[in-house]
Amino acid sequence: MTRVLVLYYSRNGSTAGLARQIARGVGTVPEAEAVLRTVPPVAPETRTAAPPVPADGAPYATLDDLRACDALALGSPTRFGNMAAALKYFLDGTSELWLEGAVSGKPAGVFTSTSTQHGGQESTLLSMMIPLLHHGALVLGLPYTLQALTDTRGGGTPYGPSHVAGREGGDRLDEAEQALARALGRRLALAGSALAAAREELR
Repeated sequence: MTRVLVLYYSRNGSTAGLARQIARGVGTVPEAEAVLRTVPPVAPETRTAAPPVPADGAPYATLDDLRACDALALGSPTRFGNMAAALKYFLDGTSELWLEGAVSGKPAGVFTSTSTQHGGQESTLLSMMIPLLHHGALVLGLPYTLQALTDTRGGGTPYGPSHVAGREGGDRLDEAEQALARALGRRLALAGSALAAAREELR
């Protein structure tokens, strides 16, 4: 079974909505399964820490989730053209995996959401690629052979799926945004399956 880890942070449901569509795309590939995981928010010392288990939605990710996966999708809302602090904080704690080469040779992709059309989607996607490249992951994007990438009037970039949420937020993805998210999930599952046998050679 090919395991695709869909790891994300979401505040208002937009990035979570993309994550669910990516999982649907993974599910179109025989013998592939999506594993949805999130990360807790970060806060100043004066605030109460997040509970060890979220009240709803996906469970919090562990380092073992990254060890066990065959492919990885990484998602975050945009924060001034960059990934959210919560996801960055989690990634900053993965040095142990870097030393092991645990992510090296695994296909990976990125996804994001913004409240406005030009709110920094592409720079956020690029910011998430950087730690993946340091880990030795094989970063996949979306090709223009996907008609939805040309047709979209909302989110969607060659760097990865995205969603324009508006000021209210939420997971009301349009058809093109959904199609592109599913396409990334399918591409990751296919690549993860095809590369599994060569993983040691690629590390």
